Amino acid sequence: MESVETPTSQRTAEIAHNLSEINAAVKGSQTTSARLVAVSKYKPASDILAAYTAGQRHFGENYVQELCEKAVLLPSDINWHFIGRLQSNKCKALAAIPNLWAVETIDSAAKARKLNDAWTSTDNQGLLGVFVQVNTSNEENKGGVERCDVEGVVKEIIASCAGLCLKGLMTIGSIEGSNKRPNPDFLALVALRDELKQSTGVDLELSMGMSDDFVHALELGASNVRVGSKIFGSRLSNST
Repeated sequence: MESVETPTSQRTAEIAHNLSEINAAVKGSQTTSARLVAVSKYKPASDILAAYTAGQRHFGENYVQELCEKAVLLPSDINWHFIGRLQSNKCKALAAIPNLWAVETIDSAAKARKLNDAWTSTDNQGLLGVFVQVNTSNEENKGGVERCDVEGVVKEIIASCAGLCLKGLMTIGSIEGSNKRPNPDFLALVALRDELKQSTGVDLELSMGMSDDFVHALELGASNVRVGSKIFGSRLSNST
């Protein structure tokens, strides 16, 4: 098996410092049990190992192949989050990752069932966490379930997907909304969570907020924030 290059002491210290600052903000928020997901898209395995050494355990990846490659190289107690656009034909590959902790981009009941079938066909222990991605900004090119359809997807997962554990709702939100306070996409997700609590009785987490707005997301009740560049620095493309 290919080994992971040891990160330099300078890079390790840099990532540890960045993590400590982000974690201080997360732990100081009103959502005291909020979870930090370090987004490591396009980052080398050595960067992830540096963050792991500093105590980080939850990492997010956008591409199935990249996630699969990193998962076999890195410690098995990492909790991987898939946060990219979910394709039905990739469910089997995702399910083959035993320490996959959550898929945050469920955008239809059909894909939830496909993922459930893939996960339950493996020897993986426990349930796979999932978040329903909501298109809170109603953008045509944005992934996610339309708000009016979310309740149906949620109920389908609860009723028909025995291998999945419904964790919560996720939104990416619009660029326009990210410049507003309060952020309308975050408010929409909070309202939807409250409505679903009334109609289904299920308590759902909120996955919202990234590097530039995670503090504001925490102020509005986020329980899962996805931070990349403020931990690892500017993201490189996979061609560099």
